[in-house]
Amino acid sequence: MEAQVSVRLPGALYERIGRAAKRLGLKRSDVVRLAVQRYLDDAEQAAHPRPYDLVKDLVGSLRSGVGDIGARHREYLLARFRKRG
Repeated sequence: MEAQVSVRLPGALYERIGRAAKRLGLKRSDVVRLAVQRYLDDAEQAAHPRPYDLVKDLVGSLRSGVGDIGARHREYLLARFRKRG
């Protein structure tokens, strides 16, 4: 079941929605619906981040000194574990 919601918007925001609707070939209500859905999806994801999301800014930020670690990472890991055992 669909429900209707009325909101008051500042004029500048209303105009931005109108421009976006025209550019995308949608109705204003469709743009607002998509924007609210995106906002809620992002907020939900931020509340429950995936493990990757917690470290993605670190990926590739450190230098190992090994030039081919991307291609041979499995070999390096296995060798490292064998040394410990």
